[in-house]
Amino acid sequence: MLPEIRIKEFKPISIEGGYLIDGFPSVGFTEAIATESIIHTSQFELVGIIDSDAFPPVSLIKNGKPNYPTRIFVNPSLKVAIFSSYLTVNESLHRVVARKMLSWAKEHKISLIISGVAVKSKDDSEKVLVAASTEEAQKKLTDVGFALIDQGTIPGIPGVLLNEGMMNNQNVAVILFNSVATGPDFKASAQLCLAMSKLLPGISCDISMLHKEAERAEHDIKEAHKETKRLKDSMYR
Repeated sequence: MLPEIRIKEFKPISIEGGYLIDGFPSVGFTEAIATESIIHTSQFELVGIIDSDAFPPVSLIKNGKPNYPTRIFVNPSLKVAIFSSYLTVNESLHRVVARKMLSWAKEHKISLIISGVAVKSKDDSEKVLVAASTEEAQKKLTDVGFALIDQGTIPGIPGVLLNEGMMNNQNVAVILFNSVATGPDFKASAQLCLAMSKLLPGISCDISMLHKEAERAEHDIKEAHKETKRLKDSMYR
């Protein structure tokens, strides 16, 4: 029996025709750092939480207040929502998390889900490729100048989003960005943020501010990962 993913919304959400960004760090941390940076540079507000009995039990204390590590942020004027997570969920949950994301997007009439995945490279090329679940999503990507990947393998939550989006005719775009580091790095975070800003009118990628936010977010996410790893190791034995 698959674990249940629960979503609780605190405020009404009206983003019909808008966008949903996947901020789950299913493969590396860079996606989570980039989306966390966008939250703090583009005036997003907390509107809900995502929880599951299968998630490691942990509370993040920010400004003296407890927070769920996996939350939903929205900028209603830009019609952009972000699923932000400080948790690296177990691979066994990737499929159920992606399906919950797709069902939430359908419920809120989202026009495009955007995810990202790092591609390991030996050079520092800033070339970005993309993959899409539908012809409509492909057109959205090529219209703003992205090149579509012809062959490749996309793992984790982004891969499930593409497959399920293709089957259900939901628009999903996955950005394949370059990473030369073994862990998250500012350059990759900035590259992903800038790529997302091409698809999302109004999203800010202030590079100097992004650098500061990326350093803060990287520290917080790594700390959360370190503290929950012991819990996860015992939960999934």
